Amino acid sequence: MGGSGSARHGGGGARDGGRSGAESPSPVARALAAALYSDTDDDGALDTGASLLAAADPEAAGRELLRRGEEYVRRAWERGWLPADLDREARRQGLDPAARTVLAELAAAELARYGNGLAPAWRRRLADLAAPAWAGTGGRDRFGRATAVLQALRLLLRLPAIEPLGPPPGSRPSDRPASPPRTAAAGPEERVLGRIRALLAKAEATGYPSEAEALTAKAQELMARHSVDEAHLSAGRAGGADAPGARRISVDPPYETAKAILLDAVARANRCQAVWNEELAFSTVVGHEADLEPAELLYTSLLVQAATAMSRAEAAQRAGGRKRTKTFRQSFMLAYAHRLGDRLADTARAATAHLAAADLLPVLATRDLAVAEETRRLFPRTTTTRVRGADDRAGWDDGTRAADQAGVDGHRGRVDRG
Repeated sequence: MGGSGSARHGGGGARDGGRSGAESPSPVARALAAALYSDTDDDGALDTGASLLAAADPEAAGRELLRRGEEYVRRAWERGWLPADLDREARRQGLDPAARTVLAELAAAELARYGNGLAPAWRRRLADLAAPAWAGTGGRDRFGRATAVLQALRLLLRLPAIEPLGPPPGSRPSDRPASPPRTAAAGPEERVLGRIRALLAKAEATGYPSEAEALTAKAQELMARHSVDEAHLSAGRAGGADAPGARRISVDPPYETAKAILLDAVARANRCQAVWNEELAFSTVVGHEADLEPAELLYTSLLVQAATAMSRAEAAQRAGGRKRTKTFRQSFMLAYAHRLGDRLADTARAATAHLAAADLLPVLATRDLAVAEETRRLFPRTTTTRVRGADDRAGWDDGTRAADQAGVDGHRGRVDRG
C-alpha cells in the first residue's frame, strides 16, 4: 500500500557545510559536512561529525550550533511542523531521548526569539516543551552530546513539507488562514472532559466487556451532548461562531491501517474529519475545538480496549490449539475498526436526535460544512483507499464481537489519505 501523498519534500537540502573563499571552514561546518551532507548516511558519518564537534572549542561551537539549529527549526515551522510533531517524528525514527531533548532545546530557543510577539497558540506550544516527555541529557560525555545534537540536526534538515495548521511564528495574521489556538479547557468544559476521561478510564480498567461497553457508550453520548451544547454557545457568542481547527494524532504501527480507520470512525462520529498520512504515521483530525479533544480521548481509549480484547481473543485461540498469527491480529483490528464505525455513528445520532432542536439544526449543519471546507482547504488532494487484508475469519469474528462489546461506532472500511 503506497505512502501518503501529503508529504511534500520541501527545501532544506541545500548544502551549507562549507564556506566560500579562502576562509577555512569552522569545526562545526566540517562536522555538519561529514554527518549531514556526506554521501554516506550511516553511523560512521555521524561518528566522524561527533568526533569533530567533541574536539572543538565548546563555547564557540555551542554558539554556532545554536545558530544553525535555530535556522533548521525555523525551516521546520515554515514547512508546517509543530513542536509536538518534531518529538513524534524523532520517536518514529528511533532517536534516543538525548536527541529528542536537543530538539526541544532548539525549538524553545527559536521560539524565545519572538518574546511577547509570539502568538498565543505558539506560547502554549512553547510551554508544552517543558513537559516531562522531554528527557534530559545531563551526565553525557562530549562525544555523546555531540552525537545527539547531530542526530537532531539531521532530522530537522530532512523533514518534508506537510500541511500547515496555522502560520509559523512571527508571521503577520494576514499571511495565511490560521486555525484557532489550542487552549486549555476551563470551567464547564473541563468538567465535561473530566467526566469523559473518568468513564473511559473505567472502561479500560474493567475486566467485564459488558461494563466496558456501557461505560464507553456513555462517554460517546456525553461527547455528543457536549458537542451540541458547545455549538449552541458558540452561535450566541459575540463575533460569531468559532472556526474549525486541526490537530495531528499518531497512528503508529503495527496494524496502522486499522488504527487509521478507527480514528476516522471516531472523528466522524464526533463531527470531525480525519486524513491519514501513512508515510509519517499520523492523521490530521479537523474539527471544532470542543470536538477535537474528546475525539482524541476516545480514540486513545479504544486502542487500549482493542489491545485488551485482542489479548483475550488470542488466549482463547491458544486454548483451542490454534497459533497466534499476524493475519489473525490484522483481521481482528480491521473488524474491530469496521464494526465500531457502525456503532459509533448510531450512538452519536441517538444521543443528538432529541437534543438538536429545530433552531439548532442549521447551526450544526453550518459547523459540519465549516469542517468539510477546512478539510478541503488543508487537503485539496486526497485519495480514498479501500482496505483489504482481513483474511483470517476467526480474527474477523473475534474483532467484530470485541467491537460490539466496546459499545461505540465508526466508519466503514475506508480511509482518506492526504
